[in-house]
This record gives sequence, C-alpha cells and structure tokens, in this order.
Amino acid sequence: MSSEVYKELREQLDQYSCGFPTTESGVEFKILEKLFTEDEAKMFLSLSLKVETPAEVAQRLGRDLGTVASILHHMGEKGIVFRLRRGETIKYGAAPFMLGIYEFQLGRMDSEMAGMYEQYFEEAFLNSTTTVDPLMRSIPVNQSFEVLHPVATYEDSRAIVKSKKLIALAKCICRVQQGLLDKSCDKPVEVCLLFESWGQHYIDLGLARQITVEEALKVLDESEEAGLVTQPANDQNPGGLCNCCGECCAILRGLNKLPRPAEAVISNYFAVVGPALCTGCETCLERCQMGAIALNDGGVAEINLDRCIGCGLCVTICTDEALHLEIKAEDQRRKPPATGREAMIMMAQKRGKSLMV
Repeated sequence: MSSEVYKELREQLDQYSCGFPTTESGVEFKILEKLFTEDEAKMFLSLSLKVETPAEVAQRLGRDLGTVASILHHMGEKGIVFRLRRGETIKYGAAPFMLGIYEFQLGRMDSEMAGMYEQYFEEAFLNSTTTVDPLMRSIPVNQSFEVLHPVATYEDSRAIVKSKKLIALAKCICRVQQGLLDKSCDKPVEVCLLFESWGQHYIDLGLARQITVEEALKVLDESEEAGLVTQPANDQNPGGLCNCCGECCAILRGLNKLPRPAEAVISNYFAVVGPALCTGCETCLERCQMGAIALNDGGVAEINLDRCIGCGLCVTICTDEALHLEIKAEDQRRKPPATGREAMIMMAQKRGKSLMV
C-alpha cells in the first residue's frame, strides 16, 4: 500500500492538465514512488503553479531556508518541479504530469520507467488525455494550404518559431520511451522545440541544446518530410512545439482510440480530395497518422472528416495535387487560450477540478 503522502500527491497532480487518474493496478503510485522521495512529495504538496523562490517557500512554510533550498534544488535536478532561472534568481513551481514531469524525465528514462509509463498509459492515461481539449493542437504543416485568408500566428509553425528569442532542441520523450520498449517507429527523434523559459529549463537540465531560428526551421522541414504532425502546446504563445507520430506520441495515441478524434482537437482545417485528380496511389493513406483516409469503391481517396485533424501531411505528399486543406466555417473554428495558465484553468474546470494556481 502507498503511504498517504503519495495518495495526496496523486490527487494534486490530478488537478493539473489532463490529470493523473487512478488505475486498478496502482501503477501510478509505483511511478510516483520512483520519482519522489517522501520529503520531495511533501514539498510538492506545498507548491502551486505559481513559481516562488526558496526563501518565499521557506517563509510561507515556516521552515529552514537551507533545508527548503536543498530539497527544491534536488527536485529541480530530477525534473519533478518546474524551475525558472532569471539571472541569479531561481524560482520553483509545481508541474503537471504531462506536459511537465513526464517530459522532464528525458535524461532519466530507463527501461523500467518506460515499462511503468506504458502500463499506465494503456490502463488509464491515454483515455485521460482525450477527456478535455488535448494538451497540444494540430496545426497545418507549412506547405499544405494556399493562403486565401489571414493565418493567425498561433496556427503557423514557422511564425511561432520566428517569434521566439530562445529556442532549444530536444529528443522526443515519447519516441525515447517507446524505443526502450523496442516499439519505436523509424521517425527522427531530435524534433521537439522548446521556447523561452521552457527552453532554458531543458538546457539547464542537460536535456536540450540551444539552436538558431534557421536551425529550428530546418527541423520543421525535416519533420514534415518525415511525415510528422506539428503540435504546439494548446495556447497562443506556446512554450514548446513537438513533431509527432501516431505510433509513439501519447496525445495522438489517445486520439486514435476515439471514433471521432476531430471532435476532440482544436484544429481549424480539414482535408479535401479532388476526385478527378486522384489516381488512387494510396500514398496519402500511409502518410495519415489518424487513419482518416481510405479508397472508395472507385479507387479514389476519401476523407473521413470524423478522423481528420487538419495537419496537412496528406497534402504535401500528393504528387497529383488532388488534396488540399480548407478552413472550417467560421462558427466551427476554435481559438486556443491566450496563455498556458488559461489553458490549464480551462482544462481543470472541464474536469471539475479546483486548480491550485
């Protein structure tokens, strides 16, 4: 049986993001016990999403500053809190399981942890990722649509990259985790872009390297060529942008379990086939990460709009130019929350949770 502190820790993590649900097997507690000592779990319970200095935490808790600073430092090094460094000032805050603690284990992931995560994903967590708006949203790859209308910056991956002052490049945690289980795909691994304070956090942990805007744009090009879905965090000023596949990515794996994944994503585009141009080559069928395309009885590709998430990968591979993206009707378009905090609050409210911010 898990001690009471780990039960309280699970409950707190369940407030954030898409939650941290229970399972019949209790594997979620094995994960927490692997990640946190009891002292670290107690410290996490005293934190919120608002970052604080060790001195502020110590004063609020009435504890010795040296002890608090030491615990927070070790938790930061282990990637079980978010650490914000501004000059000589370091602040700490609680982090959700995803996007957060899970991703921060990139440098510590081993086969034992990979197996625990996989069991947890299959028993509960993949379903949890689809109970609210997903943590990430699909946006069209850059070459997939003709610009006949204004495109918001938050829907343009290249514009997002160009707007950032600090960019870091890391390996995909999902592909690393699946690789340790001998389940990984053959897609590129170093494709996750982190920005600003998130990028600095990854760099400080030794999980990423800083790159230029030009290098980041090249990553987007190579990811598109490899058939990866571009997914920034689900807000207008994302701290990260991943390039994902349906085999490894926890978000896409969760969506693929749904009969109508298009209803669960914030995506303002959908693919359209020009029947007269389609030759039935089936290239787009293999390219689609959501199984949204099939050939009809006439040998022409058809889009299942219940499954299409508007990523545009099918468009860029069609040499017959039989596919294109169209923007949804204005009353069907959705605008992501302005900030990550707003997105977190929105998800908590939809799940009936009282978010500790």
